[in-house]
Amino acid sequence: MHVEILRRYPVKSMLGEELAESVVSERGLAGDRARAVLDVATGKIASAKNPRLWRRLLTLEGARVPGDAELSELLGREVRVIDVPPEGAELERSVPERVLAEGIEAEVPYTVGTLGAGAPAGTFFDFAPLHLITTSALGAIGAQGPRGRVEDVRYRPNLVIATEGEGFVENGWVDRRLRVGDEVELHVIVTSPRCAVPTLEHGALVRDTDALRTVARHNRVAVFDMGPQPCAGVYARVTRPGRVRKGDQVTLL
Repeated sequence: MHVEILRRYPVKSMLGEELAESVVSERGLAGDRARAVLDVATGKIASAKNPRLWRRLLTLEGARVPGDAELSELLGREVRVIDVPPEGAELERSVPERVLAEGIEAEVPYTVGTLGAGAPAGTFFDFAPLHLITTSALGAIGAQGPRGRVEDVRYRPNLVIATEGEGFVENGWVDRRLRVGDEVELHVIVTSPRCAVPTLEHGALVRDTDALRTVARHNRVAVFDMGPQPCAGVYARVTRPGRVRKGDQVTLL
């Protein structure tokens, strides 16, 4: 196995940028989710997991963020870009099945969660500091969907791992360790439950509801106490920091 793609997302829910290499610490890739958009009215972190309000974030380059006034006009709400999360910061996650059924403009039920239960304090991660997905999983999603392919960026991974074998091989990595390159070691915590984000427009990519529907049909996995969830990829934390490079060997320990 090896690192095929390395990517960070400078602003939460905005588009990412590919890297040739990066320092990796307990806070993930250097510069990843370093900032986020704050909804001034609610005090919550803006996340495309609630697509009715925030899907336009996925049209923006995280490396080139407009000023607060311009961003507020684009999003239709008063917002500020922040680099330190408020204490007890929360975000909304629309029920993905309802988004699929009723559309991205519909007011659907949502859950409210806190940031970073599996990450160091003061970060903007949904859960853990690293998200990994394999080429095997992407191949399975694409092959079982109507288009015959799916783009990795829809799932917003930090590392795309080139793997042999078929299907969602990373499901078997949970509670295992991975060595990446010569230095970095990771502990895989849990499979990644998918929200509506993979179905949305990402920059020039058009909507693709099957990016979620196919996962829901073919890879439901029990996640903590939530029961079976549509999953693709895994979350991990860093147990040994170092430097990661595109092409680095990845070993399951």
